[in-house]
Formats: sequence, structure tokens, C-alpha cells
Amino acid sequence: MGQAIIACANLDPAVRIVAAIDAGDDFPAGLSAADAVIEFSHHSVTPLVAQACAAAGKLLIVGTTGHTDAEINQIHAASSSIPLVFAPNFSVGVNALFWLTEKAAEILGPDFDLEIVEMHHRLKKDAPSGTGRRLAEILAAVRGLQYVGGVRHGREGITGERTAAEIGMHALRGGEVVGDHTVIFAGPGERVELTHKASSRDTFAIGALRAVKWARGRQPGLYDMQDVLGLR
Repeated sequence: MGQAIIACANLDPAVRIVAAIDAGDDFPAGLSAADAVIEFSHHSVTPLVAQACAAAGKLLIVGTTGHTDAEINQIHAASSSIPLVFAPNFSVGVNALFWLTEKAAEILGPDFDLEIVEMHHRLKKDAPSGTGRRLAEILAAVRGLQYVGGVRHGREGITGERTAAEIGMHALRGGEVVGDHTVIFAGPGERVELTHKASSRDTFAIGALRAVKWARGRQPGLYDMQDVLGLR
């Protein structure tokens, strides 16, 4: 993602990269030269970056996923001081999928069973993906369920009949898949499927750069790509 962001930023006259930080590099020096930070790293690093950005008054874009609840709380705390865009996926198409998923769930109602299938490259470390989790959270909110307890991760053995109060989640890993997500609404005699497939990481990089330009000058607070795209 770092390489994709650099490549896309070099094509955008409104953006200039002043530092590219990897493990072991001088983050404070890079931070002092920047107006904004885009963070795609590891979930354990995000709170440290958020705290540093809050202290320095630099806006922050977070695209890392797989955070613990404690780490999420630390990220949220930083947003009281700076504009912070925190999203599981910066693709414009995926954020349209989030919106469409909510509307479809509302329209189709409780007679339709809900399943999510996501696939990523073999090197991805967290499962389900942050995008898959967000889709499940959207469906759970419409159905009045909680993510924990409402989402069923895969099935094996004699599972019994599927209940109406569950959202199926299935994480596939293999090859070099950038990111595929499908939401399935299976009802009596018909099925609706909403699918997004990413073929290049550039789509996430372009979205992150769009978030930077949108967030500049905003009041401190926690935002996501639904805010950036005006879908809320």
C-alpha cells in the first residue's frame, strides 16, 4: 500500500509526499514535515501513530485493520484533537457497497438469510477482513443484532439448521487476490448478491488521498469514507 500511495500521489498535483516511513525509519522527522499522515501498517502501531499525530496537530488517515478493542479506543481518543479518517476500506466502490448493503437489508427484510464471502491474497494476516467485518456490522445493525454472537464464522460438522438470527461469514485466502467481497441475501425462491472486486491496490490509495484532501481544514473528530463521499 505504501508503494501504491506514493505512485498515485506522484500523479496528483494537489499532494506531495514528504516522507515514506517504514519500520526503523525516523517517524518524528517525517511527521514534523507533514500536514497529514496516511497509515497502512500493523494494528499494534496505529495507536502510537495516532498519539503522535494528535500531539503534533497533524490530520491522520488510518487504513490498517485487525485492531483490538483497546487499540480502537486509543484511535478514537486521538480524534478529539485532530481530524481522523478511520475506514476499513478506502475504495470508492466498496463504500458504495456499504451503502447498498444497508439499503438492500432494509428493503428485503428478515425473510432473507445473510451471508458474506470475502477472499484475499495468501499473505493477509487478519480474518475476516476489515471490510468483511464492516459489512457484517452494517447487516447486524439493520437486524438489531450484535457482531459478537450474531456473526457465525464458517460451518463444520453437524451444525443443525441455519437460524434466522445469524450472519454467515466466510474468509477465503489464496494467490494474489487484492480483495473480493460478496454479500448474499438468500430468500424464498430468489437470491440477491452484491459483489465488489478490487483488481489493483491503486483504488485504495486513490481513496486515501481523496480522504486527505477532504479532511484538511475539518474540525477534530472521527470520520470515515462514508463522510468523505457524502453518503451519510
